[in-house]
Amino acid sequence: MVESRLSTIHPAMSSIEHDSMTALERRAGISLAAIFALRMLGLFLILPVFAVHAHAYAGGDSLVLVGLAIGAYGLTQAFLQLPFGAASDRFGRKPVIVFGLVLFVVGSAMAALADSIEMVVAGRALQGAGAISAAVTALAADLTRDQHRTKIMAMIGSSIGLVFALSMVAAPVLHALVGMSGIFWITALLALGAIFVVVRVVPDAPTVSRPAKGRLLDVLRNGQLMRLNFGVFALHLIQTTMWVLVPTALVSRGGLPLAEHWRVYLPAVLLSFVVMVPAIIVAERRGLMKPIFNASIVLLVIVQAGLYLFSQGVWLLGLWLTLFFVAFNVLEATQPSWISRIAPADAKGAALGVYNTLQSVGLFLGGMLGGYVGQHFGSAAVNLVCAGVAIAWLALAISMNAPPRRVVPAVAA
Repeated sequence: MVESRLSTIHPAMSSIEHDSMTALERRAGISLAAIFALRMLGLFLILPVFAVHAHAYAGGDSLVLVGLAIGAYGLTQAFLQLPFGAASDRFGRKPVIVFGLVLFVVGSAMAALADSIEMVVAGRALQGAGAISAAVTALAADLTRDQHRTKIMAMIGSSIGLVFALSMVAAPVLHALVGMSGIFWITALLALGAIFVVVRVVPDAPTVSRPAKGRLLDVLRNGQLMRLNFGVFALHLIQTTMWVLVPTALVSRGGLPLAEHWRVYLPAVLLSFVVMVPAIIVAERRGLMKPIFNASIVLLVIVQAGLYLFSQGVWLLGLWLTLFFVAFNVLEATQPSWISRIAPADAKGAALGVYNTLQSVGLFLGGMLGGYVGQHFGSAAVNLVCAGVAIAWLALAISMNAPPRRVVPAVAA
């Protein structure tokens, strides 16, 4: 059925060999990953620098408000992810995605012009109101066949991990060059670039049938899917919780000025990809996704224990951040792939909508949790909370069924 829909977009697709990605599928995967990357880069760029810079805003001395500014976009995304996904079913994927990106541009401009922490919070909330993740992943499902959907979802997941790592390196340099306001203006330009990609590069979506009623309830009842949904919630909660305090730790414990933080992030990011890429290849080719997935969660626990016990000096902080990037990138790339393999064929959109909603909830609560716990109980307590969340996730992940191995259909003689 997917093939017949694709053949209506491009007649040549009916004659393409069944086991190879078509040019149209590759174009769809790369362009949709680019949209995710451009938008998420804009969201992530503030993480390595905002906690230190926030003191320049009126009200910026409150760590709770700093955490809210970091995580506010996750709250509005959480509320609007499913409505945006439903609107894309009714009005088309592309118009909804463009509308969401326009909201992101307006929110970025508001944050760039802010002179108080409250106005930054409002701008970040408006950024998150452009909740296009479910619509983009649904479009990816529309434009790809079943046997290649895992690759596309992994490509999108990997793009998020990549831009997160890139933001860690680029943000301190950009902050030194253009300041916090300039970073927010850059996020607006990145979103405008994403709009261009949607309009001019992404293939048009085929007409798809409306999902059957009640499929959302089926997703919520699926224990395997909900374990993965808790996983993406936990991963992004830990990520934003950490980044309320990591920049300050590099200054106070590592003795490294903000403009020099790239000296830690760059080698940490590069080393993490040296480990992450082979890990994902082995997971796919040898059917070891579950053990590598669980090992990455264990690594998150080790990172939090290390930050709690041994975090004095820039070298130790760099070690723990490198290990964190390894775990984050592996988990960010594998979870969407796993979801796409086990979700019911007629409920993939609902499954991805729930997945993206819980990701957004994790982003919001992580910022709030990091700010509140850090302000009232100190940074060590933040590490303990993150470790506890990771341990709970590991307990759920251990009981999961391994995902089915990807089978490449034989080509007819």
